[in-house]
Amino acid sequence: MSRQPYARPDARTRAAKAQGYPARSVFKLEEIDRRTKLLLRGQRVLDLGAAPGSWSLYAATRVGDKGMVLAIDRQPIAQAFPPHVRVVQGDALTLETAALSELAPYDVVLSDMAPNTSGSKAADQARSFELFMRAVEVARELGRAGSHFVGKLFMSADFEAARAALTQSYEKCQVIRPEGTRSRSSEVFLVGLRRKA
Repeated sequence: MSRQPYARPDARTRAAKAQGYPARSVFKLEEIDRRTKLLLRGQRVLDLGAAPGSWSLYAATRVGDKGMVLAIDRQPIAQAFPPHVRVVQGDALTLETAALSELAPYDVVLSDMAPNTSGSKAADQARSFELFMRAVEVARELGRAGSHFVGKLFMSADFEAARAALTQSYEKCQVIRPEGTRSRSSEVFLVGLRRKA
């Protein structure tokens, strides 16, 4: 899903580029991973809303060449990846399950999906919730028992419903607002650990 460009690259953006990542969002996943022990060698990972590729590239380094990453986004992804990353261009809301399940069952499902901002806060929040719940649905369907989930959500009145969806399906639910989140952003990440059988 597309993200709004910013006029000047900040220190985190420059640091990400210096480390070979296309966007500063890598530091958000890095922090979530550090705090939750999310990614391990040999895992299979599904990355929804993967463009421009920072999360998939980071996941690929963590799971190593014995693991696999499937990166999906509506937009083409120009980032170069190692051989154990596969890229599919398509909308996670409408893609057939067969396309999403190429490497299933997954150990981790990631979703950094965000709506194109419309100027209407309520509309953007509603769309963010829709994307989040679709990601949860995919994780329930394609994640193995004991798998983990990370999903981005714009804070709104739907937050409790989003958290309840994770609590229903995962043993533990954590809410994380990474240090790298821009001050003006309303986004948080909900992390579901150990999907219930």
